[in-house]
Amino acid sequence: MTDLDTFLSTSPRLRFAFMVKVKVAPVIDLGVTSVGHRRVIDILGGEVSGPRLSGEILPGGADWQVVRPDGAIQVEARYTIRATSGGLIYVRNDGVRVASPEILAALGRGEVVEPASYYFRTNPRFETADPALAWMQDAVFVGVATRAPTGVAIGFHEVL
Repeated sequence: MTDLDTFLSTSPRLRFAFMVKVKVAPVIDLGVTSVGHRRVIDILGGEVSGPRLSGEILPGGADWQVVRPDGAIQVEARYTIRATSGGLIYVRNDGVRVASPEILAALGRGEVVEPASYYFRTNPRFETADPALAWMQDAVFVGVATRAPTGVAIGFHEVL
């Protein structure tokens, strides 16, 4: 095995960066479109906290979803974070939520469901003009999410 082979077989590590707690409006159901069952969920605001970033989520973003025929939900959320330093961060967060029909139905009814009973992961990308926050643009992140009746919580982990 060469040095390159050793490097490529090394598993990445994750470092917790911050958590968002997003307040959302009720689902707007557009019905079945040419793409699939389209839903839009407006983002009302929220909070950001963690060792690498703190601040607030500004109102005005949304999560544009497609419910696949198998019940899984493809998410595409876009919103803005204002860091406590005042710097602004544009977030585009794509992902998937997969669960059994029973769990999806419970979530759809607004019930609290054990997060370990479904898979909800995201791939966020960040943009900012603030030099102090540029590290966010130069790293890959994974989001581990959970859905509550009035919002979503996501822990963002930097891939090292």
